Amino acid sequence: MLLRRKRKLRVDLGELEDEKESLSSFLRSRLKVDVTSSGNKVVVDSEDLSLNELKRMVNKFVYHRNLMNKYWVALEGGVVKINKLKHTEKREKQKKKGTPPSTVKHGW
Repeated sequence: MLLRRKRKLRVDLGELEDEKESLSSFLRSRLKVDVTSSGNKVVVDSEDLSLNELKRMVNKFVYHRNLMNKYWVALEGGVVKINKLKHTEKREKQKKKGTPPSTVKHGW
């Protein structure tokens, strides 16, 4: 009988550190695997989980948390990484400024 070794797959949260516990519990419940977290990284112990499957599940988590307009998921060098979109800061600043309402009186 061959013993299979558990692989340790890593997820780098980047700037999404406050979602660490939510992601851990999401992966634990959906994949039925051991999940540990340290710093801004989450480590998944699994025998037959592929990196692409893990990336798909992390992407699903980002979608369910409604973070798709700020973050995207990539597979970089054997690590699933959550990256922040660059243009989100510009859009947030533009939305905050806004235009004041018109004060022109119409004499029709």
